[in-house]
Amino acid sequence: MKKILSILLFISLALNSNAQLLWKISGNGQEKPSYILGTHHLAPLSIKDSIAGLPQAVEGTTQVYGEVVMSDMMSPEFMQVMQQSMMMAGDTTLQKLFTPEQYEVVGKVVKENLMADIAMLGKLKPAAITQQLTLILCMKHLGGFNPQEQLDTYFQQQALQSGKKVGGLETPQSQLDMLFKGQTLQRQANLLYCLVSDIDKAMEQTKRLNNAYKTQNLDEMLKLMEERDGNSCDPQPGEMEALLDNRNKAWIEKMPALMKDAPTLFVVGAGHLPGTNGVLNLLKQQGYTVEPMK
Repeated sequence: MKKILSILLFISLALNSNAQLLWKISGNGQEKPSYILGTHHLAPLSIKDSIAGLPQAVEGTTQVYGEVVMSDMMSPEFMQVMQQSMMMAGDTTLQKLFTPEQYEVVGKVVKENLMADIAMLGKLKPAAITQQLTLILCMKHLGGFNPQEQLDTYFQQQALQSGKKVGGLETPQSQLDMLFKGQTLQRQANLLYCLVSDIDKAMEQTKRLNNAYKTQNLDEMLKLMEERDGNSCDPQPGEMEALLDNRNKAWIEKMPALMKDAPTLFVVGAGHLPGTNGVLNLLKQQGYTVEPMK
């Protein structure tokens, strides 16, 4: 499932402390509380109707901060930059990154799902192909998944319509760099092969993560993200830190000033919330009271 987590950037109604997606942040001199909501790119938009306390959080805040400003990601200027970031420079091609046997396997899956000859994608970075394949596979295998309906986008759009400020904890460029420059081309190729060589397993793991989110079980999500297969498809040293921990710490440096300025609804991937290095625990370490909404 780490193959899926590397692209994208993501709970039972069990009675545990993390059985919730929405958390209230208070204390440290705040006049009004702020809130943080964990999202998941593969969850249906309808999940918002089952999140306890969400109307109160939306009503009680005057600005919404996501990982990035979603509208910026859709601008023509950014789309051009993204297209450039997805291409390999020099004389490197996809075929050079795989053995002949691997290239044949990847080509077959690309043909079946992207309806394209792999030779036509020879200069596309492997991570870009992984991203597109993951999207198509999730549309095929996950019921209710609609890439046109995203929780992150929804809350930012609602905020703008209400005259609230919308901001991002990161820049679109930083996310592009993480997706397409955070790993060597050879490592990207290895992860692409991990996906195509066992699609059933990848989708089964993705479904488990999606179900954990739908049942609002952050503890189960963390457990799934920490699973290892004991092979080269597992995260290498530093990869999960770059994907989660380092970004969490960077966000925590920005969040206090934002919350002091105005009550804020933070809307970020649910995978960033749990764990020792998760945002919830880092906020507690800074002296905030962090509690699930009921």
